[in-house]
Amino acid sequence: MLFTSMEVDGQGGWFDVLHTDEPEKWQDALVWIKNSVIGNNKQKLNAINHGVIPRLLQWLVDKDAPQQIRTDAAVVMGSIAKGTPENINTLVEEGCVSVLLKGLFSTDLPFIEACLRCLRTIYMSNNNCVNLIYQDPNILAHMVNILPQSLCTQECVANILANACKCEDHQARLCQSGIIPVLVDLLAGNVYKVQMPVLKCLAVIVKDSEENCVVSYTAMHNDIPLPDILVTLLHRDKTSEMQISAAKVLAYMCGGGALSPQDPRIAMKTLPCLVRMCSKDRTLEENVDGAETLGYLLETDADLQRTAAVSDHIIKTLADYLKYTDVQQINRAGKRSDINWSSEMKQAAFKAFAALAANEESIRKQVIETENLMEYVGVGLNSGNMKVAAAAIRCLHSLSRSVQLLRTTIQDHGVWKPLMKIIQEGPEELLPIASSTLCNLLLEFSPSKECILDCGAINILVGLAGRQDPGLRLNGIWGLMNLTFQVEQKVKSCVVEAIGTEQLFRLLSDPDPNIVMKTLGLLRNLLSNKLHIDSIMLVYGNQIMQAVIFILEGEHPPQVKEQTLCILSNVADGDKAKDFIMGNEDVLKKLMNYMLHLNVNLQIAATTCITNLVWNEEEGAFTRQAKLGEMGIKALLQKLLSTTDSVLFEKVKTALQQFT
Repeated sequence: MLFTSMEVDGQGGWFDVLHTDEPEKWQDALVWIKNSVIGNNKQKLNAINHGVIPRLLQWLVDKDAPQQIRTDAAVVMGSIAKGTPENINTLVEEGCVSVLLKGLFSTDLPFIEACLRCLRTIYMSNNNCVNLIYQDPNILAHMVNILPQSLCTQECVANILANACKCEDHQARLCQSGIIPVLVDLLAGNVYKVQMPVLKCLAVIVKDSEENCVVSYTAMHNDIPLPDILVTLLHRDKTSEMQISAAKVLAYMCGGGALSPQDPRIAMKTLPCLVRMCSKDRTLEENVDGAETLGYLLETDADLQRTAAVSDHIIKTLADYLKYTDVQQINRAGKRSDINWSSEMKQAAFKAFAALAANEESIRKQVIETENLMEYVGVGLNSGNMKVAAAAIRCLHSLSRSVQLLRTTIQDHGVWKPLMKIIQEGPEELLPIASSTLCNLLLEFSPSKECILDCGAINILVGLAGRQDPGLRLNGIWGLMNLTFQVEQKVKSCVVEAIGTEQLFRLLSDPDPNIVMKTLGLLRNLLSNKLHIDSIMLVYGNQIMQAVIFILEGEHPPQVKEQTLCILSNVADGDKAKDFIMGNEDVLKKLMNYMLHLNVNLQIAATTCITNLVWNEEEGAFTRQAKLGEMGIKALLQKLLSTTDSVLFEKVKTALQQFT
């Protein structure tokens, strides 16, 4: 039906009718507007400028308005949403999302579907309204209830929720709503346009969520578990889009611990599917998705890494990703002009290389032999694209686990320079992986260590060790521990001065036991080499002894206590530093207590400390032996000769041999 007569009064004739008190004309006006805005961005903007949206919203909230008018109002709004991003922003700013969500509680299915279609378009393009779904728990519960009603509700609700799951809280709420079994039933329904958004919804619900993975693993349709349903969607008679979407869910379930990496559904189905998606005959989008998901799947399992490394020339295939330029897009299917595919391909390759090279030295050798790889990593580190930079750092992190590569290729390419720049000036999001990589470059056998030290590494690491983020604190103190291993005394003194007593005690009180362990490791490295021990204890001895007593008296696991006793052993190895222990009867009594401890490692550590104190070749040994003998330590050692532990027995025997 064509409506042209109103146009004689001007372009806005039909738009103006909506605002009149002539309800008999509203339906005709809505139909004309609905037809005019379809596929016409100019008319969509025209409608917005004529104040159509507030009028449409009035009808949506007016339950007494004719149902057809309410439905057409939702349809027009949905059509406007399919225009430009600015159109969607206007709809969101006008409060359309809340009104449309309330419209889902209607009993009229066509109206519900019109609201859902508009919401689907908005949620697939805009992240500013995600939380509105979760503000009222009734909304999510109702969306799950209406989900199975029709093909439209199935497809739209799955798409909306797939795009409205952005954090752990959203994942938890979706799982608690009982949606997973409903999605599994829909997945088994064999309706492609429903299955695809269902797969995407399942993927975002289970990714990095162990609890949700377990729930998904136990979900069934007609006694067929979800993983088995997903495997059927990996078959080559399915579309590539479906194969990779199903592979993602399986990979995420494996990452969440619901499926073992050795499960045939992972090792023999999911892995080959992802490798297949990386080949040149796939679209660019499939290449990127395939490599990224492959990296996720391989990240923590050495067996899968070994299998993947010899699968279908994957390393050479990924190497070609790095050579990709946007000029090549014109010859490849699946391109989208708004995406920088060169950057996408590079970051995907870096992620996959990082996972492949995470554990095996032989695979690292294969990866590093990729033509110009380190040049590409260096360019990636200097990239203004954060995704590329982050992936390049991850790749460097895996490669930097190799002693050989640290000494050769990594040093030759000076990648520590852009890495330090990222840590000092880059985005906060890159700090965790960048600082973790820096820790590897500070290992004793890394030639880059001296250069990094000259660039202010101590202050950078001390700063990281003071951060609120426990991951950054750990990397900061870990880096300092690596930095101080077998270095000259002036470097150690700089570290002690920079970190200060107050921060040292904060780190030793940290709720994260890993941070406490690395802090003790730092102290142990500082107190190595007789001359260094005496020099540092001369200046900081009281504070260090306070720290030792603080740990020994606290509630800590045995490995923390053992590390602390090892620090005491190092102190006892100094010529003058011994006096800090000998002059503190409380510490000596603690050593006696640990010599009798049920944990044999603590007994060994305490006995080693005593050995260093009584070593008879050192000045003052006789006086120390006499004092320790009076305290009953010699007698205690004689009792320990009855131990069945061979290492402790040898330590005890050595200690007793020192007494004259």
